[in-house]
Amino acid sequence: MKNTALTETHIALGAKMVPFAGFNMPVQYEGVNAEHETVRKSVGVFDVSHMGEFLIEGPKALELVQKVTTNDASLLTVGKAQYSCLPNDNGGIVDDLIVYRIKEDTYLLVVNASNIEKDWSWISSKNDIGAAMRNLSDDYSLLAIQGPKAVEAMQSLTSHDLSAIQFYHFVIGDFAGIEHVIISATGYTGSGGFEIYCKNTEVKQIWDKVFEAGAKFGIKPIGLAARDTLRLEMGYSLYGNDIDDDTSPFEAGLGWIVKFTKAFNNSDKLSEEKKGVLKRKLVAFELDDKGVPRSGYDIVDSEGNLIGKVTSGTMSPSLKKGIGLGYVAPEFSKFGDKINIQIRKNSAPATVVKLPFYK
Repeated sequence: MKNTALTETHIALGAKMVPFAGFNMPVQYEGVNAEHETVRKSVGVFDVSHMGEFLIEGPKALELVQKVTTNDASLLTVGKAQYSCLPNDNGGIVDDLIVYRIKEDTYLLVVNASNIEKDWSWISSKNDIGAAMRNLSDDYSLLAIQGPKAVEAMQSLTSHDLSAIQFYHFVIGDFAGIEHVIISATGYTGSGGFEIYCKNTEVKQIWDKVFEAGAKFGIKPIGLAARDTLRLEMGYSLYGNDIDDDTSPFEAGLGWIVKFTKAFNNSDKLSEEKKGVLKRKLVAFELDDKGVPRSGYDIVDSEGNLIGKVTSGTMSPSLKKGIGLGYVAPEFSKFGDKINIQIRKNSAPATVVKLPFYK
């Protein structure tokens, strides 16, 4: 089990620690609902240093990024980021990721913690063009400072105007007394804020100064459990739950990150799939009555026939109702369609809704 550079800090703060993607991670501090509300209303900080970071450099960098990702990285200018995915050879997804253009010929790929080795091997296997690759995952830390008060709370820590950094843009500069920090207007919560990339040796100083600066704004540490409820309220897919090696981007509603303006791995097969009829679709649903849907629960029609599976589900702290994502047959995928979630012996009625759940 790996630790992050802040593991001892979390333990000292009384966090409940759990194994996650091979790391010892804080799942909660004071409780999921309270932490969730902190991020929705003020500002909270996640240690997500378990995420992976790959640097692709040199004259062949863009060519490799274009080859292994579905989105069009040629549209990125320096200082801009892009959500994308790595398609496999069978129409599924190796991983979803964010691509940053750091310099003219330098790209940073940020991947899921559980897939670091898998992704590195996959991209390496496709690198027959000689692009320079470096795996920085063990040397870098990542803090997600999220919430509507993030800009105001963190402005004193940098000379950059945080309010001027647009969504999915970033700057590299001073932050909390450290130079060359990536300050990225990205996140997984839907409540605004930043992600801060720094070296492991720098993250404790940054953590301490972040909490010092945010004290009067009610800043609190937030665990992975609230990260999951926050992302689900936005309908953001979680790798291993809602997307995996056997789900296609089109089934998962990620067609918007698949650009056929370029060739990429397995693009011919995905192009054919786009033209055809999907066998299933990922939908968002809300329970009509009380109940909590969970990953793995069956989705059935009014007659009790199996039509799909729940991939993510929770009791929404913001909406106070059961919400979830799941794959269903296409004929049950329209907004307003009625489905049923099999919660143990009970068939709980639910309605297919438009994302995000939380607006």
